[in-house]
Amino acid sequence: EKDSGFLRLCCQLVSCWCSDHIPTIPTMATIDLDAVEKQFRDFSRKELEEFKDQFLEFDQDKSGSITTSELRAVMESLGEKATEQEIQELISEYDHNQSGTVEFVEFLSMISDCRRGKKDFSKGFGRIYAKQVHLQQVKGKGGAVHSFAEEERTAFVEHINSCLQDDDEVKEKLPLDPDNNDLFDKVKDGVLLCKLINCAQADTIDERAINLPKAGQKLPVFKVTENNNLVINSAKAIGCVTVNVGADDLAEGKVHIVLGLIWQIVKVQLVSKISVKNFPELVVLLDEGEELADLLKLPPEQLLLRWFNYHLKNSGCGRKVSNFSGDIKDSVAYTHLLNQIAPESCDLGALEANDLQTRAEKMLVNAGKINCRKFVQPKDVVKGNAKLNLAFVATIFNTRHGLRLPSEVKVDMAELDDEDESDSREERAFRNWLNNLPTERFVNNLFEDLRDGVVLLQALEKLKPGIVDWKQVELSEKKLSKVFSKVGNCNYAVVLGKQLKLSLVNIGGKDVVDGNRKLTLGMMWQMMRYNLLDIISRMAVGGSQIDEKGIIKWANDAVKAVGRASAMRDFKDKSLASGVFLLDLLSAVEPRAVNADLVTPGATDEEKKQNARYIIAVARKIGCSIFLLWEDIVDVKPKMILTLVGSIMMESKKPRAAAAGASEDAAEAEAE
Repeated sequence: EKDSGFLRLCCQLVSCWCSDHIPTIPTMATIDLDAVEKQFRDFSRKELEEFKDQFLEFDQDKSGSITTSELRAVMESLGEKATEQEIQELISEYDHNQSGTVEFVEFLSMISDCRRGKKDFSKGFGRIYAKQVHLQQVKGKGGAVHSFAEEERTAFVEHINSCLQDDDEVKEKLPLDPDNNDLFDKVKDGVLLCKLINCAQADTIDERAINLPKAGQKLPVFKVTENNNLVINSAKAIGCVTVNVGADDLAEGKVHIVLGLIWQIVKVQLVSKISVKNFPELVVLLDEGEELADLLKLPPEQLLLRWFNYHLKNSGCGRKVSNFSGDIKDSVAYTHLLNQIAPESCDLGALEANDLQTRAEKMLVNAGKINCRKFVQPKDVVKGNAKLNLAFVATIFNTRHGLRLPSEVKVDMAELDDEDESDSREERAFRNWLNNLPTERFVNNLFEDLRDGVVLLQALEKLKPGIVDWKQVELSEKKLSKVFSKVGNCNYAVVLGKQLKLSLVNIGGKDVVDGNRKLTLGMMWQMMRYNLLDIISRMAVGGSQIDEKGIIKWANDAVKAVGRASAMRDFKDKSLASGVFLLDLLSAVEPRAVNADLVTPGATDEEKKQNARYIIAVARKIGCSIFLLWEDIVDVKPKMILTLVGSIMMESKKPRAAAAGASEDAAEAEAE
């Protein structure tokens, strides 16, 4: 203690002894892949980098080794149960240096053994590894990592196979293989996704506009782009959010983007019709003191939960669900639900099973008896996959909701049908436009979801970044339960709208809070119009301000320039109902997109309808983000016609790959 030199010498001796006798456990940061590559010559450098990423899925603290606690965490996330001894045995299988952990080199030994047939991926540590790899990692733009569950891909593949099995135009693509990445290859040309959108909402896409490949051939690139534009813009029109989704992303089969879009389309297919208007029996779900209006404002997911709990309450099981994940993992709620809606087919026998996986399987056997065994496997129930369980619950509801309207309960259908059809079309158009700006909060019901003013202000901020002083906005949910706070936000939105020179005569914040349909739609139209004209003006030469007259002049000039005789007077011009001028305009902007053989004179109601449907599909093919319906063209709705012609003008300002397309056309003609 007195001799500091002697103390330093002792420390040096201990340090030397430790370096000689205690092996250093490398962290992931210190692992030398060059050295590892020499040791494992049967792996490429790219494979080693992939294996390193997979290793890090186990090695959660990035220490360079997989501990028993880390392995347990992975197994639990996969729905696996194991005792401490079983986990230790899995570790020991490849713990060659007896450190009590599996290091990266030992991890690679496991993969190598399985590849060479010395071990089996269906047993031991190899089985856990193979199962974890099913949760694949896909790198996106900017190095972002996107996870997707293998079970979701499998569920969507089975759904697509079921929906499109009788469609002759895609028979060469089907059935998709659920056990590999066949899905991501087969959707690249956009055909399957176009068909799926029409399954979700019939006649959304005029299928005459879909570019179909000739037998044994692939579509030219520009036709693939057209199809994928059609997919993206049609998906927007049925309520999907496609922000940051491009035609190239789909053409490349980017996994996280494809699965995300398919999920949205499937969700629309399953829940879009779940409403009191379509199922009047839902009025039995009203709680004491509630009115029909309270039920009408609920989104489909909330209606499904309320429906689920209605049956659980009647079963007397004492359960209540508030989500589609944790609350259904043990299959108890599902078992009682099925027994309530189909007691003759679905008993409570599943509850006798103590093992959750076994119980889930028994429950799904019951679901199969009423043709509802779809989207989920037992492991998906036990893991609580929220997407797939929502799809499963919606399937049960749509197949057999089990609700009966008591004879003494009368539903005032007039209250459900009090909206004008054209107003309903506008509401849908504005709602889908808002969701694709996008605002931070998803809009399910335009009149309900705008009442607190927050979405309006978020939209205004998108239209004119920096216009909103968020210090003046009330965002507290507690305070927004008060009418005063809602009116304050909506009044502020009106003030900002007037700063943008929106025509908001006789519109006040209280009108939006009260859900006044006419005035709310009026304000939304002014915002949508501003957005369209602002984008076109910014694309114009010199950034000159464009108005309606400028758009009309551009359209007439474009059609005249290609030698067509048709013309439009204004957006109220009744001759637009025939569709001839609009098709001439589309042909002037992108001649390859319009098949002249499909254009009719538009003389009869049926011809007008066919032209209008084709116009919308072609406009979306060339990239137009539009939300009108074919009825809006035939009825010559000026607002919607403006959005259509304005969107076509906007697309005309973008550079088009004419040269590439021309060479592809020539190649295709030569092949023919």
